[in-house]
Amino acid sequence: MNTITAILVAFLGWQSQPSAETIMKKVDENMTSKNQVAESKMIIKGKRGSRTITSKSWSVGDKKAMTEYLSPAREAGTKMLKLENELYIYNPSTDRTIMLSGHMLRQSVMGSDLSYEDMMEDRKLMDIYNAKVVGEETIGDRKVYVIEMEAKVEDVAYAKRKAWIDVERFVPLKEELFAKSGQLLKKTTMSDVENIDGRWFPKTVLYKDMLKDGEGTTFSLTTVKFDQDIPEYIFTKAALKK
Repeated sequence: MNTITAILVAFLGWQSQPSAETIMKKVDENMTSKNQVAESKMIIKGKRGSRTITSKSWSVGDKKAMTEYLSPAREAGTKMLKLENELYIYNPSTDRTIMLSGHMLRQSVMGSDLSYEDMMEDRKLMDIYNAKVVGEETIGDRKVYVIEMEAKVEDVAYAKRKAWIDVERFVPLKEELFAKSGQLLKKTTMSDVENIDGRWFPKTVLYKDMLKDGEGTTFSLTTVKFDQDIPEYIFTKAALKK
């Protein structure tokens, strides 16, 4: 390959690669919605074996969300209500509601590799990160863009992120999540990508908290529906005890 050809190939490759902002925008279009109703199961693999927790959740944008745990029996009836930046948890065994805030949101959800912050963060990537494309790779048989993100807001769980984004479907297939210091806090791997109502969406996510033992937590959606009619009552404190 002569010099002119090499320059032309490099130029055409550069031209065909979208900007980091374009990539994030397309990811946001797939991963966020006006509202969502989903049923899921969470398989927690710890040092003492594994356990499965099922739940149903309702959410509207990034401001309101309700989750009700369905099984096992000792977790059934527990509910979590997100209102803006506040998180309320209802425990049926004590018939009490508590509010979590600040550093308490970093605690593990029922011993899983997910924190309450993970479950509360539904904002669009475009709203909270600046990004740059740092390369292209292959995961399995899928070509991906590799992007690095740095938070442009203070109230974010992960100051830095690295994501591997499917070049055709614009969904993340893998992510690394970092503290402001650069310490790797968590890894996620996405799979079971399906086209649901015109959007590509990963139905299974493996979370691995790098600061704890165990094989990680698998979070799988058994059903998910977008843009549904959700009664406003669901997102009230009164609904926690119903």
